[in-house]
Amino acid sequence: MTSDTPIKITGIKTLVVNAEMRNWIFVKVLTDQDGLYGWGEASLNWKTRAVVGALEDLEPILIGRDPRDIEQCLRAMTKFSYYRLGMVGVTAISGIEHALWDIFGKSVGLPVWRLLGGKTRDRVRVYTHLGLGDMRSVYETFDPGALKERAAAVVEQGYDALKVVFIPYSHYTASIPSRRHVGRLMQALRDAVGDSVDIMIDFHGRPASISAALEFIQELTPYRPMFCEEPVQPGDTAALRIIAEQAGCPIASGERLVGLREFLPVFTQKALNIAQPDLNHTGGLLEGKRIAAAAEAELIGIAPHNPNGPLAGAAALHFDIATPNFVIQEEMSGAVPWYDDVVQTPMRRVGSYWEIPHAPGFGVEVNEREAAKHPFKPEVMHSASAVLEDGTIVDW
Repeated sequence: MTSDTPIKITGIKTLVVNAEMRNWIFVKVLTDQDGLYGWGEASLNWKTRAVVGALEDLEPILIGRDPRDIEQCLRAMTKFSYYRLGMVGVTAISGIEHALWDIFGKSVGLPVWRLLGGKTRDRVRVYTHLGLGDMRSVYETFDPGALKERAAAVVEQGYDALKVVFIPYSHYTASIPSRRHVGRLMQALRDAVGDSVDIMIDFHGRPASISAALEFIQELTPYRPMFCEEPVQPGDTAALRIIAEQAGCPIASGERLVGLREFLPVFTQKALNIAQPDLNHTGGLLEGKRIAAAAEAELIGIAPHNPNGPLAGAAALHFDIATPNFVIQEEMSGAVPWYDDVVQTPMRRVGSYWEIPHAPGFGVEVNEREAAKHPFKPEVMHSASAVLEDGTIVDW
């Protein structure tokens, strides 16, 4: 195939794989060239059927288009949709966009990172969560003993950075006992892993006020967290800026923001130190590159959010290689025992780093027969436990 050989999109196929605690939505874009197709991922927790429906709605817009005209395909999907797309629609577009890059790379025999601008580093630093894929460990570890045990297990796997979620379900105030418990948890964690391991604390937007967020942060800062993530709900840039100014440690956020439009005010107001676009949800790699460039202009680093599946991990890896202000990558490889049976990926971890892949495209292949053994199931609703003693439903 030459660079001027016409290629046309002939269809979009979705494959839902239940990974026990969440569903992965794999997107396969088909072309009229024998054996040329692309894989992407459009996973969105608790919205699987909505995203699959959005993918079906977008398919007719792309039939007959050249998959290598990625910018034009994106414009068609966003402009022809008329109503501005929210998280569900943009997640669907992101999965398709990933697959278009995979096709482009395969068509020219190059890895996607080459097409995104080339290499800016020789390896990609990564971190993972407690439980190494067990989501209950991520969200339900509030005991110091269990916290130390699970953190030690992560370090034993070679990681030198990990993230925890142990801020209690909160409201507008932080009680003294809850604040002290957070402090004890952080001290136990630091004692367990030592100073050579970076610790990130995900607040999950649980505090409902600036003061509550800052009171919890004050308990954490003596133990030097790498960053505190989403201390308040997204959307209030002024609140985030006040927290960033007073926190005494780096502040990260952005996983629930859609596109450059939503990131720009956060950047211009210097409301965070580390931006966390989710390349599955923010519009794909092109939009991710725009977000990263705008962040770099405001002295802000990039640490992409990604608790999703293996195809999302592959897309993030290629993005990270080509992004100068990249800091660290969240990853969930091996989240289920049959992970490598379903997908062959280019992610090869040595210690706390991914190596640079060289296969064309994303270098991924899906065993569709194995994937079919894990069909859609409703996901575990962790959020159902976000209820205070008096019955008040709070942010998860």
